[in-house]
Amino acid sequence: MVKDKDGRRLGFNEVVKKSVNRVKNIFLEFEVFILHLVGFIPFHFFRRFFYRLAGIKIGKGSTIHTATKFYDPRNITIGEDTIIGEGALLDGRANLSIGNHVDIASEVMIYNSQHNIESSTFVAEDGAVAIEDYCFIGPRVIILPGVTIGKGAIIAAGAVVTKDIPPFAIVGGVPAKIIGERKNKSLTYRLGRARWFR
Repeated sequence: MVKDKDGRRLGFNEVVKKSVNRVKNIFLEFEVFILHLVGFIPFHFFRRFFYRLAGIKIGKGSTIHTATKFYDPRNITIGEDTIIGEGALLDGRANLSIGNHVDIASEVMIYNSQHNIESSTFVAEDGAVAIEDYCFIGPRVIILPGVTIGKGAIIAAGAVVTKDIPPFAIVGGVPAKIIGERKNKSLTYRLGRARWFR
């Protein structure tokens, strides 16, 4: 007789399904471990090649700087001319969509899965995250599951984003609140070339 972690008896089909899922998760964990090692190689074009091989969709001219970590690369899409700063964490356990000309600073953490603290089994719940074009996400910002950040929004350093941010809003704080609005709404700039050794 086989039981799950909560002591519930499992049928044969459930045991097979859980076993196959466990093996898949082990392979995914190994792949993520390799990507973390790749993240320390000091050539962005080399890292980008391996990230694309792992399933991350990366647009033309976009750069992921060193020491970036991923939880599941297959659900991550990054647009064109976007920069991901050093030490960022990109969670792909649900869809993560980052637009064009987005500047994400160092050590930003973007999550799209979290535990339900009211659940008797502490189950994980997923929520897609979308960051639209021309956003700036400041250093050490945390973005939680289910959030959409509107076009041109600015997130101040250290903010914790728990709900949707309207286009061109400037937000800061814990939890993040609107503190201003971006005046220039005709955004056409390009972020430019990546640093070779970052």
